[in-house]
Amino acid sequence: MPKKLKIGIVGCGAIGSSLAREITLNFCKTARLTALFDIQPEKSLLLSKKIAKSGKLRVSDLDSLIKKSDLVIEASSVQAAWEITRKSLSSGRKVMVMSVGGMVGHLEQLFALAAKFNAQVFFPSGAVCGIDGLKAANIAGVQRIVLTTRKHPDAFKGVEYVVKKFKLAGLKKDKILFFGTAAQAVKYFPQNINVAAVLGLAGIGMHKTKVRIIASPGVRKNIHEVLIESNAAKIFTRTENILHPQNPKTSYLAVLSAIAVLKQILRPIKIGT
Repeated sequence: MPKKLKIGIVGCGAIGSSLAREITLNFCKTARLTALFDIQPEKSLLLSKKIAKSGKLRVSDLDSLIKKSDLVIEASSVQAAWEITRKSLSSGRKVMVMSVGGMVGHLEQLFALAAKFNAQVFFPSGAVCGIDGLKAANIAGVQRIVLTTRKHPDAFKGVEYVVKKFKLAGLKKDKILFFGTAAQAVKYFPQNINVAAVLGLAGIGMHKTKVRIIASPGVRKNIHEVLIESNAAKIFTRTENILHPQNPKTSYLAVLSAIAVLKQILRPIKIGT
């Protein structure tokens, strides 16, 4: 029998909790949840008790989690993602990054660390479709990528960039909040637009990928439209995301895409590019 992959999760909010339950329920033959950590200890303790009842999965610091893990899943925040990834790679661990925007500005270090310590980094597609086609088309050459994101105005509450520039209360029609590069979008909308970082990394880069963000009072779903123009194909996808039941700022598909990546890691047959 092959050894089970030991998995630690950093961040015990909606995404981390969903992944923890999935690992223990549906991946128990090939993987084992070994550690949970959150900067709010009560969150990791509560999740640990739900999963293991004894609460023994909870650890008190990141270093302890890394020691107990073969794969570290970052499900915390854009602000913490790079430090978690850096420490995990430096210890030779595989890493799955959910807060992909946190890698922007650290890409050279990311590749160098992964190569130096023979480690791997996984970026789930998140709440957007078409990443497989983009990766293939990029080999032939991509000229243009435009992401258009529509969300209900409530999704932008507390976003400093929006609060300073717009009044969304009582909005009656669509309002363009931003049009610029993926690098800028990730900077100004750190909790809303991880899909822009995924597109930038998979395609022509963060500074060539364009992003349009729209507050739309008529929608109740997070909608992402992606236009890709390349030498191989013109690709257009539209994804109308169901909101995650525990966190309306997150799309349910984002969690499911991480589960799909876990399947790719744990199963011998890989499907898709």
